[in-house]
Amino acid sequence: MILLDGKLLSAQIKQEIAADVAQIKAEGGKIPHLVAILVGTAGRSETYVASKMKSCEEVGMHSTLIRFDDDVTEAELLAAVTDVNNNPDMDGLIVQLPLPKHINPDKVMETILPAKDVDGFHPINIGRMAKGLPAYVSATPQGILEMLKRYDISTSGKHCVVVGRSQIVGLPMSILMQRNDYPGNCTVTLTHSKTQNLAEICRSADILIAALGRPEFITADMVKEGAVVIDVGLERVPDATKKSGFALKGDVKFDEVAPKTSYITPVPGGVGLMTICSLMQNTLKAARREVY
Repeated sequence: MILLDGKLLSAQIKQEIAADVAQIKAEGGKIPHLVAILVGTAGRSETYVASKMKSCEEVGMHSTLIRFDDDVTEAELLAAVTDVNNNPDMDGLIVQLPLPKHINPDKVMETILPAKDVDGFHPINIGRMAKGLPAYVSATPQGILEMLKRYDISTSGKHCVVVGRSQIVGLPMSILMQRNDYPGNCTVTLTHSKTQNLAEICRSADILIAALGRPEFITADMVKEGAVVIDVGLERVPDATKKSGFALKGDVKFDEVAPKTSYITPVPGGVGLMTICSLMQNTLKAARREVY
């Protein structure tokens, strides 16, 4: 079993991005600028956004955080998005999800200019990704592809099972893994909460990608010997033995599944760190106008 070390890879990728940004600066070019909009003070969202802003600083990018209270109106939020769209100094924009119930997230995502949609959530970017055209790919799926590539994991002709059909991870992941490219060329089965014989399908996977948001749902009896297991989950589970009162768990029951695998991601220290790196890579592309 080989651990797919997101901490190691993310450090390498950040060094590469930092070198690119330093070269842009030395040549008198425009420094990439990421803008994050955060609504409310939910602990998890605060943590995610803080990590993204810190990563910008580490690689030499500019960043701006725009905050709103939970009671911000949809019109006010859309106006802020439009302001960023119209600001030529701001290259990439993310609106941290989830949003309060009175705000339609699809309307917000569709208001972001596709050229600044470094999260890859705009329908135009999703459509371009599905057609194999240049696009901003959702950060988590892109991070997983980067991990598979850097560990030189074979994908051609393999059976890839994706558990979870969210538009952020599961759906784009299933499309990317079947594309005629590397990583790709898999036969893909996309499963979800209504899938019958889920355990049997998972056992047939050469590459199993768990992205359903249910802690330790994937157990050893659902994984075949030698499989590659990618765990996208990250949930807080009560744990009295921890000073914080909780432990971070993925969708995979790591201790019992890991011995059966050829490669597996840890939680934490796996996919999450790659997601942030992908966001930085997309912001660099946006500053260079590589996609649009």
